[in-house]
Amino acid sequence: MLFRNDVFGWGMTVSEIVTVVAAWESVLVVAPGPGDDVPEVAWGDVFFYYAPDGAMPTATQPFATIVTKDYPGDELSALHREGVYRVNVHPGRDSFTAWSAVADDDASALDRIIRHPVYGDLGWLAVLNPGEQTLSSTLELLREAYEADRARFERRHASG
Repeated sequence: MLFRNDVFGWGMTVSEIVTVVAAWESVLVVAPGPGDDVPEVAWGDVFFYYAPDGAMPTATQPFATIVTKDYPGDELSALHREGVYRVNVHPGRDSFTAWSAVADDDASALDRIIRHPVYGDLGWLAVLNPGEQTLSSTLELLREAYEADRARFERRHASG
C-alpha cells in the first residue's frame, strides 16, 4: 500500500487511507462533490463518521477528515502545494496529550504529527502527507479516533 513519490518519499495516497478506514465496521465515508448539498470548499475532502445505521450523523463531528486544500482561516498548512493533503484526527484525550508534548510546531511540515493549526485546542492532531516517519502512527491515531467515536456512540445509545 505504500507508494514512492520522488517529491514526498514513501507514504499512502488519500484513496489508500480512505480504503483502510472505510473497511472498519460501521464507518461512513463522506466525500462531497459537485451536486451535493455542501459548500464547494468541501468538495474533494473526506469525512469519516462512526455510523452503524449508515446515515449521516447530525449531532456529531467526524472522528477524522482528510483535507486537500486551504480553508478560509486555515492556511498555515499550505495545502495549496501540489500533492499535499492533511489527515486530521480526533484521537481522544490521552493520545492527544501524549502527542501534543512532542508534536512538530511547523504546521506546514510534511510527515510530522502536529497539533491541528485551528482545532488543536479542541483535541485534534494532524499530519501532512503521512509517510515514512508517521504513517504507522497516523494509522494508529485514526484507529484510536474511530474507537473513541464508537464508544461515544454506544454510550449515547445505551439502553436503560
